[in-house]
Amino acid sequence: MPNASDAAEPAGPAGCPDDARRAEELAAGAVDSLPAGALADKLGTARGEARRLRVKLGIDPTAPDIHLGHAVVLRKLREFQDAGHRVVLIVGDYTARVGDPSGRSTLRPMLSAQEIDANAATFQEQALKILDPDPERLEVRRNGEWLDMELSEVLRLMGTATVAPLLQGYDSVAIGADVELGGTDQKFNLLMGRDIQRAYGRPEQAIVTMPILVGTDGRQKMSKSLGNQIGVTDAPQEMYGKTMAIPDEALAEYYRLLLGREPAIGAGPGELSPRDAKRELARELVAWLHSRDAAQAAERHFDRVFVQRGVPDELEDARFECVEGVVHLPGVIAREFGISRSQARRMIDQGGVTLDEEQLASGQHDVPCEQADGRVLKVGRRRFRRLRAG
Repeated sequence: MPNASDAAEPAGPAGCPDDARRAEELAAGAVDSLPAGALADKLGTARGEARRLRVKLGIDPTAPDIHLGHAVVLRKLREFQDAGHRVVLIVGDYTARVGDPSGRSTLRPMLSAQEIDANAATFQEQALKILDPDPERLEVRRNGEWLDMELSEVLRLMGTATVAPLLQGYDSVAIGADVELGGTDQKFNLLMGRDIQRAYGRPEQAIVTMPILVGTDGRQKMSKSLGNQIGVTDAPQEMYGKTMAIPDEALAEYYRLLLGREPAIGAGPGELSPRDAKRELARELVAWLHSRDAAQAAERHFDRVFVQRGVPDELEDARFECVEGVVHLPGVIAREFGISRSQARRMIDQGGVTLDEEQLASGQHDVPCEQADGRVLKVGRRRFRRLRAG
């Protein structure tokens, strides 16, 4: 069994006279920091032993992309890195084969080994848009390293807890976690990690839970399956546009969890209207995950398309084939924008698709090729293509 906690590490953050103050700063914005005083104790012990804390986050690669909901916890991990500690990002390649129904009404679908490996690689790449990749501050592990264990060890582990959280808890044993972060929906599993560490005679980790970010609908938690997510690798224009669609009442939460401050919304001097506060949020998110130049370009695009009601300066081409003199637009829309043909048909029927600003009628799914070639296809409010025959 790996025993990373026994390895000596370089000197950690020096000169911390007030561990309680530092713990309070690192836990700022968290829902829970448990047990009370544990994080401060860990900071004090780390200074005394001249080592960094090992701060754990476990993720199961059940999907390839991460969104701003994940970024809430990743941002907090970066704060630990910036304070000089080492983050251990555990990719649950083994637990992804098992599934974890906690917080869900149904079990997650089982994935193949190839799907898990592909998702894990993508997740890690995207997480590094937020985390510091310096190997002194980041360690990436896969729990398949230690969970493919002998039966005797499995039986010992099963004696410590119920099946659902025990594999995640054993990860804390394997990598010698001092602190574990997660969302509030993971609180039970994180606490279970302490029980399993204690059962193995290891020091128990402190836990820090972060709030769950609401999606762009302002009601449910951000989730790709609900279609209310903003991906950390979304194109700048898409990220800016999605941010501008956030309901006014969700703005304060986005500012707190992603920018670390309150929005200055009001009618007084120096205060912003909700719309301008969204613009500021959109600019800062795009600048954070892309660049300042990309943020400025995304704002110009938004103004041209949604304020001035114009067409973007640059358009991608969408090639189509003529079949009996017509093009079947639901097929083109589905291919170009990653939605189903039935969704594309519904969008046309509901008046959400135009050709050169001419709204398609309900049931107008097939268009003569000569009437489609060269025209601008607009789907919804933000998606454009230039139709090209051939």
